[in-house]
Amino acid sequence: MENPNPPAGPQSAIRNPQSAIVQAPLVVLSGPSGVGKTTLVDAVLARRSLPLRRAVTATTRDPRPGEEPEVAYHFWTHDRFREEIARGGMLEWAEVHGKDFYGTPRSEVDPYRAAGVGVVLVIDVQGAGQVRLLYPGDHLSVFVRPPTFDDLEARLLARGEPEPSIRRRLETARGELARADEFDRVLLNDDFAAATAALEDLIRAEFRRRGADPCSTS
Repeated sequence: MENPNPPAGPQSAIRNPQSAIVQAPLVVLSGPSGVGKTTLVDAVLARRSLPLRRAVTATTRDPRPGEEPEVAYHFWTHDRFREEIARGGMLEWAEVHGKDFYGTPRSEVDPYRAAGVGVVLVIDVQGAGQVRLLYPGDHLSVFVRPPTFDDLEARLLARGEPEPSIRRRLETARGELARADEFDRVLLNDDFAAATAALEDLIRAEFRRRGADPCSTS
């Protein structure tokens, strides 16, 4: 299920340079659109076995059926998103498919880590690269890949999006899959239950590596 190479970074507990507080993990989860990133994270969170949360991403795209604002995403206007960029309120951001902005507000990450709650960022490969530069040695990056490219295409088709949108996502996915080796771990999402358990184990190990307590419930 995993890349056998251990995650980069020191094996001692990672601490905030400005304090003696052990920082809870920052997990960067990425992979192509439709691979099941958010579903995997939500399944781990539903187990309530770790003090953990998923950072809520901001986006300028329209909500899909069933997506609850401020839970699935922060749905912002383009003007609001640009204002947050200008004032330094975004941890990372990108314009995706040449149409909409996606990004992570800083308020979704640092305060929670300082309080002992691990944070998972579910972001695209471009955003993951930005976060690695901001937190060198202070994160665990995981790339989720599909069993086959045909499987990924089938998952996107099942969403019912217009064909041009699906083709754009598939074109982007080819480039993202080629960058999987940039990540600390690669997780194959071919069996959902097994992939969920593997992701939970990776995050628990990251808590322990940092000297943080992985046994509290969220």
